[in-house]
Amino acid sequence: MDIRVGRIVSCEKHPDADALYVEHIDVGEAEGPRTIVSGLVKYVPLEEMQNRAVVIIANLKPRNMRGIKSNGMVLCASNEEHTAVEPLTPPEGAAVGERVWFGEASEQGEPAKPNQVDKKKMFEEVQPLLRTDGARVAGFNGQQMMTSAGPVTVASLAEARIS
Repeated sequence: MDIRVGRIVSCEKHPDADALYVEHIDVGEAEGPRTIVSGLVKYVPLEEMQNRAVVIIANLKPRNMRGIKSNGMVLCASNEEHTAVEPLTPPEGAAVGERVWFGEASEQGEPAKPNQVDKKKMFEEVQPLLRTDGARVAGFNGQQMMTSAGPVTVASLAEARIS
């Protein structure tokens, strides 16, 4: 998976869907911010989405969401009932566009192409192993999600699933 640090440069409610935001997220790409649509309206106020640092999956196949093409997914933690949802937060100083890693090793191979991720259902395989720990640090199979500036966290959801 290609998981990257991003910064929301603008966010507005989707014109045709009450539960969706349309975010323009800088992930350090030459073509400029990427558009990602996410269902966070009832969990995160619009003001809190503006200029927010986030963690995204960058190698998902683009999907049309109510007429707007979404090019990725903002990763969030949620409680079991899915009544509380919080975007993952990279630490202060994490560079926009940097890939995150899990555990000690920061060396990574090339990420899979979006068609491979889709065809092999890669995210569906890894998602059950994505969770926050008791200290609210995001991780995969017990390994912390890391950036060059430290671990990725969430505001309040300990022992929560990530999707």
